[in-house]
Parts: sequence; C-alpha cells; structure tokens
Amino acid sequence: MQTHPTIKDGWFREISETSFPGQAFCLKVKRILHSEKSEFQDILVFESESYGNVLVLDGIVQCTERDEFAYQELISHIPLFSHPNPKRILVIGGGDGGVLREVVKHGDTIESVTLVEIDETVIKLSKKYLPNMAKGFDHEKVKVVLDDGFKFLKKVAQENNGKYDIIITDSSDPEGPAEAFFRKNYFELMYNALNDDGIVITQASENCWLNVDKLKDLKKICKQVFPIVEYGYVTIPSYTSGQLGLMCCSKKLQITEPIRKLSTAEESKLFKYYNSEIHKASFIHPTWAKKLIDGN
Repeated sequence: MQTHPTIKDGWFREISETSFPGQAFCLKVKRILHSEKSEFQDILVFESESYGNVLVLDGIVQCTERDEFAYQELISHIPLFSHPNPKRILVIGGGDGGVLREVVKHGDTIESVTLVEIDETVIKLSKKYLPNMAKGFDHEKVKVVLDDGFKFLKKVAQENNGKYDIIITDSSDPEGPAEAFFRKNYFELMYNALNDDGIVITQASENCWLNVDKLKDLKKICKQVFPIVEYGYVTIPSYTSGQLGLMCCSKKLQITEPIRKLSTAEESKLFKYYNSEIHKASFIHPTWAKKLIDGN
C-alpha cells in the first residue's frame, strides 16, 4: 500500500510555515494514485473524496479536477484577450497541460504555442491522471520543449527574431526548481523575449490574505522592468485562503480590461470561469489590500 508523508489518517495536509504560517489546507483522500521523487521534485497524485484527482508538488496542491478551470482560464485569457493579435505564445511550466487547453481555444488567432517544462514526469502523470487538462498537449499548434524555463528564455532573449506576444509562467511555488521565476532577472529575460506589444502573466504564489508583503515585493520587482504592472487574482478553493495572485506585466498595452471580446453565448460555450466582466473584476481589490500591495 502506497503512503506519503503529507497524508495521515486518510487526510492530505498542506502545511508550510514559510508560505502560510499558522494555517493548513486539508483534503480527504480516497486513495493514492502515484507517489515518487523525480529528478526535480516530490510528486504525489491522489484521488480525493470531493475534489477528484489532485496533483501535489513538494507538498503543495497544484491543481484538482474540481476547480482547476478557474486558475487555468484566468491566467490564460487575461493576457490573450488583452492583446489585439496574439500569435506566438510561450508557456513556462504548466506541465499538467491546463494552460495549453485554454490557449488553443483562441483558434486561428494563435499560430504557435511552445510549452517549456523541466520535469517530464509531470507531463506523463498528467496525461494519465488528469486527461481533461492534458488534452492540450494533443493540439497541432503545440510544441513541447523539455528544458529549464530560465535557460530557454536566455536563448530567446539573445535572438533577434522568434519572439513572443504572450508569455505565461505557470510555475510551482518559489521553493525548489521554481525559485528563479520570482526574481528580477527572470522578468528582464521575459521582457527581452517579448515583441514590442508583449504581455506576461505569472502566478504570484501568494494572495492578500497570506504573505501580502511578498506580493508587494514582487510587484516592486516587476515595476523595475515593465512600465505597466497590475496585480490580479483568481478565487479557487483548493489554494490556501481561497485565492491565488496573478502578476500581469505589459510593455505598452493596458491589461485590466479585454481588448477583444466574445459574445455572452460564446463565452458560455468556451469557458466555465472567464468572462469579460470577471476579467475586469479580477483587478479590483479591497481597500486595505490595495494600499499594502501598492505600498501606500
């Protein structure tokens, strides 16, 4: 019988004194589906009582079948609908395939989607246990590169062509292999890998109910690189405190309202969480949080 140190008495416990001291998140476990230490991280997949299959990396929930669409849709469609003509898309991380599934919904607008994932094991396990997310890998416009995202961006930034309209960083939390994705030089690399009207979005790890100082610091780092920086968020129950932050940066395009819009009927057909109104609402914050994050 498989076991894992995060599971005790039939309950998975997400505990991190670094990221969210003094609190925890728990899910009741039906059965462990897979557990191993890859070359890069500890990977756990389990079937839960109420959230379907769950992917956990280094003890932190990455996605659940019940609510993954909220995060995948918002981190994908905020930048895509903020750009008038997004053709070349780069996804750093996202080995579960969820962002790919959402990006290719933009159809003929998209010419190519490149996903750079360091850990092939995450891709393989997602295809087996999270097929509704991993179906994004099957699209003809998707190319997968097994590489370190930081190193890949260095190569792109040094080239004179082949740059991107949108870069989506769907990384794990800033501990272990994803730590480099929260530093100034990473945002500088993304800036240099973008076209002149490019947009980047990255999961910010925290939310205003947790380490708000880390959000403040991350936004400050982004503003040293990009002229336009906005903090948005998605509500999603399987992330601690029910929210996850999204840091959105642009070279010149505003990103708090969609430039392109679909009809209500089209939105209802394609999306479960995203619509043009929630796009705008995702950048509206409580007064106290806005003051802290903006440094006022």
